[in-house]
Amino acid sequence: MNFNPIEIQPRKQLRMSGYDYRMPGYYFVTLCVNNRACLFGEILNGEMHLNAAGQMIQGVWHRISEQYRGWRVDTLIVMPNHVHVIVVLDDVPTPTLSLPELMRNIISYTMTCYRHGVYNHHWLGFYKHLWQRSYYEHVICNESSLENIRHYIVNNPTQWEMDEENPENFGLVGAGLRAGPSKKECRPK
Repeated sequence: MNFNPIEIQPRKQLRMSGYDYRMPGYYFVTLCVNNRACLFGEILNGEMHLNAAGQMIQGVWHRISEQYRGWRVDTLIVMPNHVHVIVVLDDVPTPTLSLPELMRNIISYTMTCYRHGVYNHHWLGFYKHLWQRSYYEHVICNESSLENIRHYIVNNPTQWEMDEENPENFGLVGAGLRAGPSKKECRPK
């Protein structure tokens, strides 16, 4: 079989074309663990119980305002194999990181910290990368959307039984794998 680059499908563009991600505002982000492996804790009776790795992830997010001028967390939940967060970029007088730059830094730093935990604290390992290659983001445009997303994040652990990110919903209990791509559309509305 010969290689034909024309047959390769281009990756979908996940970011809003022409949008300036340095603009002040509220951004909803979902970041998933590679292969949907459950590495950050477990859901018991509708409540998320973080393990040490999950606590590290949560701590990194809560410290972004100390590390990155203008950025802060509004609402956050670390789930067994993904993170939902609303981050806010406040109006600051000097330029700051864009959302994609912030995400690159968070992804890189958490992967380094997680590797340290694997080697030094016997955390569960991961395959090639801690995080999936892309993340979902949505620019929150109004108060109603903000409140709906906050509600979704806060109540996410109670919905774990039905969550498409839950490996048990694919008959792959304990494997940390999914059968095929996520049904979620990773496009802003």
